[in-house]
Amino acid sequence: MPAALRVWQGFVMAMDESQTADALRRAQKAVQEGRFEEAAGLASTVLAQRPDDPEALYLAAVACRYAKRFDEAGAYLARLHFASPEYGRAWQEEGHLARAQGKVEPALAAYARAVRYNPALEASWRAQADLFASTGRPAEAVAARTQADRIAALPRELVAVSHHLHEGRLLRAEEICRHFLRANPRHIEGMRLLAQIGMRFGVLDDAEFLLESAVAFDPETVQLRLDYIDVLRRRQKFGSAREQAEALYQRDPESPLFQSHLAIDLMQTGDYDLALGLFDAVLAQLPADPASLTSKGHALKTTGAGDEAVAAYRAAIAAKPDHGDAWYALANLKTYRFSEDELAAMEGQADRTDLAFMDRVHLCFALGKAHEDRGEYEASFHHYEQGNALKRRQTRYDADRMTAELRAQASCCTEELFAAKAGLGHAAPDPIFILGLPRAGSTLLEQILASHSQIDGTLELPNILALAHRLRGGKAGQSLYPQVLHDLDGDQLAQMGRDYIEGTCIHRQGAPFFIDKMPNNFRHIGLIHLILPNAKIIDARRASLDCCFSGFKQLFAEGQEFTYGLREIGQYYRDYVDLMAHWDAALPGCVLRVQHEEVLDDLEGQVRRMLDWLGLPFEDQCLAFHQTERAVRTASSEQVRRPINREGQGAWQPYSPWLGELREALGDLT
Repeated sequence: MPAALRVWQGFVMAMDESQTADALRRAQKAVQEGRFEEAAGLASTVLAQRPDDPEALYLAAVACRYAKRFDEAGAYLARLHFASPEYGRAWQEEGHLARAQGKVEPALAAYARAVRYNPALEASWRAQADLFASTGRPAEAVAARTQADRIAALPRELVAVSHHLHEGRLLRAEEICRHFLRANPRHIEGMRLLAQIGMRFGVLDDAEFLLESAVAFDPETVQLRLDYIDVLRRRQKFGSAREQAEALYQRDPESPLFQSHLAIDLMQTGDYDLALGLFDAVLAQLPADPASLTSKGHALKTTGAGDEAVAAYRAAIAAKPDHGDAWYALANLKTYRFSEDELAAMEGQADRTDLAFMDRVHLCFALGKAHEDRGEYEASFHHYEQGNALKRRQTRYDADRMTAELRAQASCCTEELFAAKAGLGHAAPDPIFILGLPRAGSTLLEQILASHSQIDGTLELPNILALAHRLRGGKAGQSLYPQVLHDLDGDQLAQMGRDYIEGTCIHRQGAPFFIDKMPNNFRHIGLIHLILPNAKIIDARRASLDCCFSGFKQLFAEGQEFTYGLREIGQYYRDYVDLMAHWDAALPGCVLRVQHEEVLDDLEGQVRRMLDWLGLPFEDQCLAFHQTERAVRTASSEQVRRPINREGQGAWQPYSPWLGELREALGDLT
């Protein structure tokens, strides 16, 4: 061990935040001034107290590389990749380390990963350009140099914003970006970056406005349209996203990028045959593209082509063995069983220190399902718990704040409000809302009712949630909703109802009635009744432990943040039950409760009960729901294509030793 490092390690002591920051500043200055042993010692001092500190690991790796202690630099980077797998600068340093040792291909791979996680790393682009040029790949060299020149031409403030954004310092990124835009209000890249920050914060309406404006100012920039499509999808404005994707596709119908984006938006609007054709066109040019293979698998699964979906997912895994999305897609079929070789392969990938964050999350949930199917419940719970913990770190969910929001619904949406607004709203009887908690059996009810000749099944429509969000108004942190419902007049309520009917037309197939299966609409039954007083509402309910634990095992594509913790999901279930009791009292007879266990016990009786309540004649095909050919876009898609079964009942029981926190949160509802 070098003498300087031994000296610095002799000063290891408990360090507070200011001491840590000071040590890191001194280490950074030492690197800049070429005092590499001193820098390594300072970083090591911090790491003795904070073994996973990303900045200390990064500085230690840089100092050791300059000191030509390559093995130590590599060890620090391995720890850094495990602690922060998507830290772009760490991968850039991995590239520098490989390049210092003459390892060209590993260096290129590391630089490529660096700019995937932080596209503003100019040094990584220039290094790629140099390496491509030196290895006889001029076209790739030009492409990399173009990216480097683009970054170099940006205002330095926006380069800093991009670094802060991609390294997780969102508040600082927002502060700098807003300051820049006050002086340059129409700077396209500034608007795009602020929209990206807004999407990270979940402020999707502001992000949409920024990108819509930016596209209007500069309609030719492809990245703007791609970002605009992204935010439209997140807001579940699938029709608008499709229009933007079609505009890109018309520019260059042979572009795999444009084909892929249009295919995804065609899926979201129900045009699966066209989507599959475009995925095939992409794969004809990029036959081993894991993202396209996985997306094709999703489309095939949704349309009921389960065997073909499995083949697509397996092909994606063969092309990219760490592609967690495809591994989880197999697990999420619910009917798929992993082989011993597949289990070993997943565990091998999960053991990697450089696994990307969402690949690790996906693999955790897939391994949870694989061990569950083998009856290895302790190992299964460990993986489910790890996946949920990772997701919980990523969200800003506050269970107590959600409790307060739901109680506000009960306090504002009273019998007096509904009496005062009686006879208002839009009279259309078309919608049938199936709501409650996810994993409560709502997809089964939808499949049963969508088998009826007069009812269209659609999907979890975002329209009511979007309307509730708009009604919040007010200043940041000060919601006007639901209190604002008292101030809306008959014309406003009727217009909102008409807007809902018009906005959902794209998902219908011509039947007089249609289903909106967004579970979270239970929070907004008061709003639904005021704008659509003739709509029917079904509360899909399932036994508490079955429902909550099923949600805990499920990795949701978007939303449902309350499921990523046992206490959180138990508290949410209690709040849901309390709010539904309020709706029963304030709107007597407006909600039909359908208990999942009763459907399993008496399918025909419960089907007749629902159809009688809807005012529709009984049809035999509702009992043969599993034979109905339609797109089903939830996690239960494969399950509802089989006859009624009890496989999910009591699934929590083998996990009972680890569910104390859930039982405590549920209290007397267990």
